[in-house]
Amino acid sequence: MNTDFYSMDKLVEFGMSVAIAGQMASSMNQTLNQMQIPGAGKAMPANPDNIYFAVIDGSQSGPYSLTELARLIAEKKIVKETYIWKPGMPQWEPAEKISEVLRLVAVTPPPVPRRML
Repeated sequence: MNTDFYSMDKLVEFGMSVAIAGQMASSMNQTLNQMQIPGAGKAMPANPDNIYFAVIDGSQSGPYSLTELARLIAEKKIVKETYIWKPGMPQWEPAEKISEVLRLVAVTPPPVPRRML
């Protein structure tokens, strides 16, 4: 009879270990899913001519589409001095030297004046 109790004790211990391991795995997965890594998990734009990378806060980020670049310009995360690169370019260039990015700057409205808010 003593061996039955011992076996039951080991079975409960095993079950608790599995439950704790499951909770740990769930917690780790939740943490990893909440992490934000610039450019990670983003699908490449369909047209390879519209793939851009930028140096934002000292780190390479992207790929970005022209639409995403326009948003970053409006948010002032990309300015004329921001280095941009796209496939086919031999080196990184300031945004003001890339014609399609410069056009985005021209069509981006200025900030709304405070007196209008």
